[in-house]
Amino acid sequence: MDQHDKMITKRKVVLIISLMILLTTSIAAQGQLDVMRIRHDIMPIPNNHWIHYTDASNSLIHYLNEEAFKFLDARSEKTSRIKTLEEWKERQSRIRQTIWNILGPFPEKTPLNPKITGKVKKKGYAMENIIYESLPHFYVTASLFIPDNLKAPAPAILFCSGHSREAYRKQSYQLPILNLVKKGFIVFAIDPIGQGERLQYLNTETDESLIGSTKSVTIKKEHSYPSAQIFLTGQSIARYFIWDGIRGIDYLISRKEVDPKRIGVHGNSGGGTQTAYVSALDERVAASAPSCYITNYKRLMQSIGVQDGEQNFYHGILNGIDHADFIEARAPKPTLIMATTRDFFSIQGTRETYKEVKRIYERFGEPDHIKITEDDFEHGYTQKNREAMYAFFQKYLKIPGSPLEEKVDFLSEKELQKTSTGQLSTSLDSQTVFSLNQKEAKKLQSKLETSRDNLTKHLPGIINSAKTFSGYINPCLTDEPVFTGRIQRNGYVIEKYFIKGEGNYVIPYLLSIPDKANSKAVVTLYPSGKTAGFEDGETELLISKGFTVLTPDLIGTGEVGPGDFRGVNLDDISYNIWFSAVLIGRSIVGIQASDVVKLAHFLLRDKKITDIYGIAHKETCPVLLHASAFDHAFSRVALINPYSSYRSVVMSRFYQPGFVHSFVPGALTAYDLPDLAASLAPRKLLIAGVTDGNAMTVNMDHIKEDFDIIIRNYEHTSAVDQLSIIDRKPVDFYLNWLK
Repeated sequence: MDQHDKMITKRKVVLIISLMILLTTSIAAQGQLDVMRIRHDIMPIPNNHWIHYTDASNSLIHYLNEEAFKFLDARSEKTSRIKTLEEWKERQSRIRQTIWNILGPFPEKTPLNPKITGKVKKKGYAMENIIYESLPHFYVTASLFIPDNLKAPAPAILFCSGHSREAYRKQSYQLPILNLVKKGFIVFAIDPIGQGERLQYLNTETDESLIGSTKSVTIKKEHSYPSAQIFLTGQSIARYFIWDGIRGIDYLISRKEVDPKRIGVHGNSGGGTQTAYVSALDERVAASAPSCYITNYKRLMQSIGVQDGEQNFYHGILNGIDHADFIEARAPKPTLIMATTRDFFSIQGTRETYKEVKRIYERFGEPDHIKITEDDFEHGYTQKNREAMYAFFQKYLKIPGSPLEEKVDFLSEKELQKTSTGQLSTSLDSQTVFSLNQKEAKKLQSKLETSRDNLTKHLPGIINSAKTFSGYINPCLTDEPVFTGRIQRNGYVIEKYFIKGEGNYVIPYLLSIPDKANSKAVVTLYPSGKTAGFEDGETELLISKGFTVLTPDLIGTGEVGPGDFRGVNLDDISYNIWFSAVLIGRSIVGIQASDVVKLAHFLLRDKKITDIYGIAHKETCPVLLHASAFDHAFSRVALINPYSSYRSVVMSRFYQPGFVHSFVPGALTAYDLPDLAASLAPRKLLIAGVTDGNAMTVNMDHIKEDFDIIIRNYEHTSAVDQLSIIDRKPVDFYLNWLK
């Protein structure tokens, strides 16, 4: 190595060391603002480490689970008291009606308009490729397998596929399908939404999903991404999965080859979910065999957490629904629970559910009609369990024969293709779950617009509705904060605290007090937590103007988030945590809003502070809107880069996943974010840099439409000069607004 190369190498080393020092300094500075922990890579001595809160980052999922367990324990206590058949029948009727109610009204049955798009003849059976409409122009792709030499109408199985891009084309699914056919069963296999030839977000250039890869996680995203929009309208994507299956049975019984009194349903994993749902609600299902799904919510939440979109009912747990209810609703009809001991769906929960449902079957005098088969395996099929399934259907659908599994010749994907292009979206002018939900949302919007005609009546009503739907709980205002340290900086001091939140968790926050403080305090909310205001300079700008600034880590952020539970993860946002809130009739927004109100009232304890201002950024804006609408502690509010409305989320095919935790399930049945903003009049309100639900500013007409109610009510209250809606947040205007 010559002298020149040595000098270059030396400079590189110096540069690397300098960068490492800068990075370490930055990390150390950030670590100084921790309230409950000291990072051990920075300070080896944990002189300010609160051992009791070492799991604080999981606070949100723990709290939601604790709330869910209250409902589940109450349900268990009620069922344990049931002794007589009459009591079971009364509960059974109530369960079935509850499930129908929480799924939302199902549509009238419309013509299926089935089309056979291809036929394949194989040794021992014929296969027809079929497309039918479960709803007008909402197409379902399916294949009907018919054994040769049927001498009379035969029993039929509706086969529901689990999570895989290829659906029942997958060989592990073809194996049980073709074995059932060999044993004399007609099998009707359908593509679930987002699978097979029914991708909802097709990338026409790659033939893959626009929101995922080719792995099974894609299917979870195809199911969960539209679920958030559907939950906003107070419904569940599960209703579309169920309706596809019910209409599939309609098609089966329309065929002369099928005995309508001998209908079975079977599926594995996500197909097990569909099997459980359809079997609970369609009385024509004579025998049901859900595989690798049935457990119970308590064990599910204690282990892997609730799963993707269609596996969660809107307010399901709130209404007392657990996995056992899907079986109890159909008792004493034959049901086989198929399980594996190493499944991520808790086997302990499976056994507990089986024990519960066994009681109702015994009261009906049919204890043999509920069965369970287990095998030592991970999530998925085993030959032992498949053969138990064959024997189960042979017995209860009355088609004798050997249950032993046989080898089969698999069909190719081409043979199983129903559409000309391989996807409905490019072959037919097909509706999607998004477009169907959009129609529902338009109906809700129309009702909301009618209500808005009378502002005097409308606005007080929406406050009550928002409290109900968000699951808001009035905070306890007597809790005392815990002081954990102080940092002296030039011109101000940062005090570090935490205070008890709504549940069994704490809210860490920083209280920055200027040396020359005025009588006003500001609560600032950032999606990433309390340090963001220091990073972008906003906090120190406010301090320099004399404001006392409180910056919290709301539950799910900073030191109390986001946690280990990820599940379906888009843009690093866990949908599954939000689904946990949906199930129990709560929202993350409602919980956080309660905590924000608590912090504001804590500031008001200081006699030197006369006014509290609130500033929120991006997806924390709905939190501040709810908090300030529910409580008048905030005398003025600033929303920086908010999205305009929940309506803008459901009306656009694509929305920003980062906004999901700020959605209130069911909100659009009663109110929207602009209603809350309008209710703030005549308080001072700044809205700067607004976007639509996809974080875009292109749809300004819709944004203006959303804000019409805000402008009207500020005019109605003669407070137009208190309302500012601007394109962005220029510092001079921002500071002028604060005066």
